[in-house]
Amino acid sequence: NDSAQVRFVSKELAAQEFMAEAGEDFISFLGNNPLHDSFVIRLKPEYFSSEGTSGKLTNFKRVKEDLEKIPGVFEVSYAAEQVDEIEKNLDKITWFLLGFTVVLFFSIAVLLNNTIRLAMFSQRFLIRSMQLVGATAGFIRRPFLLRAVLQGLLSALFAFGLLVLLFPLLQSFGLGEVTGQFRSVGLLQDWLPIIGLGLILCLVGMLASFISAYFAVSRYLKMSADDLY
Repeated sequence: NDSAQVRFVSKELAAQEFMAEAGEDFISFLGNNPLHDSFVIRLKPEYFSSEGTSGKLTNFKRVKEDLEKIPGVFEVSYAAEQVDEIEKNLDKITWFLLGFTVVLFFSIAVLLNNTIRLAMFSQRFLIRSMQLVGATAGFIRRPFLLRAVLQGLLSALFAFGLLVLLFPLLQSFGLGEVTGQFRSVGLLQDWLPIIGLGLILCLVGMLASFISAYFAVSRYLKMSADDLY
């Protein structure tokens, strides 16, 4: 359930839960129940998304301060150390993924360009034959560009499919606890950024394939017959 939830926990129920976990009857030892009535609040995951207040996990601190201003509130507590640790890890993961993405992007761009150039090299005599029968440069380019764009789109869709399967794959390798922590604060609940990433992958794949194919075909259109051999 992704909706906000508020649950009242009486001090008697809190004492029972504590004794069940600790296995000790602290009330008999102390002579009274020092616990207080409390409310357990679960915030909406969207509160921590990019459409929320600031999109950072530090919103917990602001919520804590706001709740402590309410008359009658004795104390507001949350897993501050765990939240801070998650935020630090997210920053590290973000920078690592950014650097890895840049390196991977340039590697893919080089491989894609070389692959298309090799494909055009195998079609260089066909391009020359079309020129000899009077075909215009635009007419010659069109089928090669369409095929390159289609291949770029299919490659991007394949990559997006792998991305969608990433989180179940992580869980199968025993990292379900990590993804579960991120999901508990709403970081894996919003599919809109993932869909946006898929669209970006498709656009980049088609555009990169189009540009590489365009320059590769243009090269052979301008090449003399002697240079084809």
